Amino acid sequence: MQTQPSLTPQSPASANLLEVRNLNVYYGESHILRDVDLSVPTGKMVCLIGRNGVGKTTMLKTIMGLLTPRQGQVMLGSDQAPASSSHRSITALSPDRRARLGIGYVPQGREIIPRVSVQDNLLLGLEALPPSKRGTREIPEEIFELFPVLKSMLSRMGGDLSGGQQQQLAIARALMGQPRLLLLDEPTEGIQPSIVLDIEAAVRRIIETRGISVLLVEQHLHFVRQADYYYAMQKGGIVASGETESLSNEIIQEFLAV
Repeated sequence: MQTQPSLTPQSPASANLLEVRNLNVYYGESHILRDVDLSVPTGKMVCLIGRNGVGKTTMLKTIMGLLTPRQGQVMLGSDQAPASSSHRSITALSPDRRARLGIGYVPQGREIIPRVSVQDNLLLGLEALPPSKRGTREIPEEIFELFPVLKSMLSRMGGDLSGGQQQQLAIARALMGQPRLLLLDEPTEGIQPSIVLDIEAAVRRIIETRGISVLLVEQHLHFVRQADYYYAMQKGGIVASGETESLSNEIIQEFLAV
């Protein structure tokens, strides 16, 4: 008998789930990412901060496989490897193969399918799973525990939801693929403050209870401070990093559009 899908990932034992090394990415001849090194520890949230146009979205798209680096490596820890095992290079893999290895992506703008129901938008998230793990095509109750508003809106069209509700739907859809690493590109952009707090709480909950790692691009200071670590970008490179609790006012003023 097939079982209902679960959001619980199989977390790797290695300290860092994601390793990005010496990444250089171009748009045509425009050099966008310059010698970027970045790590995301297992079960932690890392926030990537910086002014608009410095390469943050390019970084997430490259990790997801939507852009191809001219130089450098994207490495992902195995979900079965012991701590001593090296990471696997996923630099040459397509986005769908990366999704099946456990990378979920919520792009800036959400990309909800407007004339498809909330329920079907959610079920599309199962496509990130291997066919053998898609279960009964049911929505786990955990989704509604994280985002209660979605349960009463399953029959509504995705395009009829408010911006904040669409953002919750986009994150929930990514979680349907049981990711080990969740990439979030400015999830609070244009969203009312009360829903921002709901999204923050849901993200912290999936990290604490499911062991999912999160790489977040964000300008909202309160959300930034929920992260465990930060990297600050400028002109396509990493110029500062550390624990978020040590994030100084000087760095905030320089790298956050507040």
